[in-house]
Amino acid sequence: MVSQREFEQSLAAVVPDTQVIEREPEDLAVIFYTSGTTGKPKGAELTHANLSKNAEVSSRLFSVTSDDVIFGGLPMFHSFGQTCALNASVQMGACVTLLPRFDAAAALETLQRDRVTIFEGVPTMYAALLHYPQHADYDTSALRLCVSGGAALPVEILRGFEETFGCIILEGYGLSETSPVASFNHADLERKPGSIGTPIEGVDFRLVDDDFGDVPEGQVGEIAIKGHNVMKGYWNNPEATDSAMHDGWFRTGDLARRDEDGYYFIVDRRKDLIIRSGFNVYPREIEEVLYEHPEVAAVAVIGVPHPTHGEEVAAAVQLLPGASVTPEQLREFAKERVAAFKYPRHVWLVDALPMGPTGKILKREIVPPPELVGS
Repeated sequence: MVSQREFEQSLAAVVPDTQVIEREPEDLAVIFYTSGTTGKPKGAELTHANLSKNAEVSSRLFSVTSDDVIFGGLPMFHSFGQTCALNASVQMGACVTLLPRFDAAAALETLQRDRVTIFEGVPTMYAALLHYPQHADYDTSALRLCVSGGAALPVEILRGFEETFGCIILEGYGLSETSPVASFNHADLERKPGSIGTPIEGVDFRLVDDDFGDVPEGQVGEIAIKGHNVMKGYWNNPEATDSAMHDGWFRTGDLARRDEDGYYFIVDRRKDLIIRSGFNVYPREIEEVLYEHPEVAAVAVIGVPHPTHGEEVAAAVQLLPGASVTPEQLREFAKERVAAFKYPRHVWLVDALPMGPTGKILKREIVPPPELVGS
């Protein structure tokens, strides 16, 4: 058994290799594994050109300078953390302050101690900061910009956070397969709550149907992306690559609509779509409504099997500490605000929703109570 001291001495004796190996822009740089939100993770192959260009564009979008301190609470093995925090900071000479594991109190302490100017996080992080009871005890006045990605940011969380912390949140959109940034809102342009903005420089979007035809203006379609940010393919998975790629376009699996100004609005993941008695129900719409309830901390809407309807709408809800609202009251709250076929017939309370290492809610790991399924 080698002691720690012996190990350190052996490392100190190693002569470093300072040779620089030349690489082509299209050479493989990293393999980022997808979060596996709806299925088994796949390894997205990203090139040096993918990463460097996306870091460059992100730096301009966030107006990063050498004076900035960026919150590093996102995992660096994930494309959001590596490209937008680490690579962008290295490129611009900015500082990254690291937090090994996200916790609201520790994050607020970091923001105060290091005078963080740019906060980058996923929606669950913003919700945790907003709902932390002692958030007003911390000085976060150095913040000038907050960036949200990784999942759709509930409008109620966006508005509440901006009002409470006095800092603008700009929402973007991307995936591991797109390095990750594909679209973004701009501080100097109109912001539309709930929108992921417009495609970034050098990137094109299309909304397509199942046959990869363009959907009519104003209708919902699947986002397809083409540009310098799109991966080479999935590592050792040609079948998945062929399924996702179409003449250089990457099919994201995300459903969206585009307004008359060219802004995109995510409707939901294709795999999350609930079909109840032949009607499409988009879980995000129901989640947005439930987030409006003042006692709700987090929510995930899923479909459960039903013998006659095919699927039934169901909601797992995490309440704020001290909350007393009942599942029946939450069901009525939603029923008053959405169409009759959309409101969740099944609502149950959970201590916490399952989350991946990046803070995304993992719907595939949500198991409804047995007595609710098929009733």
